[in-house]
Amino acid sequence: MSEPEAGVEEREPDYRFTLANERTFLAWIRTALGLLAGGVAVDQLAASAANGSARIAVSLTCIGLSTALASGAYSRWRSIQRAMRRDESLPSFGLIRILAVGTIVIAVLAGSAIVFS
Repeated sequence: MSEPEAGVEEREPDYRFTLANERTFLAWIRTALGLLAGGVAVDQLAASAANGSARIAVSLTCIGLSTALASGAYSRWRSIQRAMRRDESLPSFGLIRILAVGTIVIAVLAGSAIVFS
């Protein structure tokens, strides 16, 4: 953690909350790794597909979503840890919205690749 700001009192939160925050972070990282593996798998295993541009679009969307989730997970973990140390309300994040929209985009791209090939 960074140094506390002047005039802001921080205390060590209950370890159970810290561990729960860490487990949530690791779940987001597992999801990002799964998307990364999916992007690589689509690129490598669907190489014989007739529509190469759709394959590349699905792969790059998976990899881009993976990158966004991994970086967002760290930001989320750090902000929640800071809020717990300062006894503040927990901040809200758009990671779930990003994941939902990204999954819809991947499904539409993959579905259109199947239908139009």
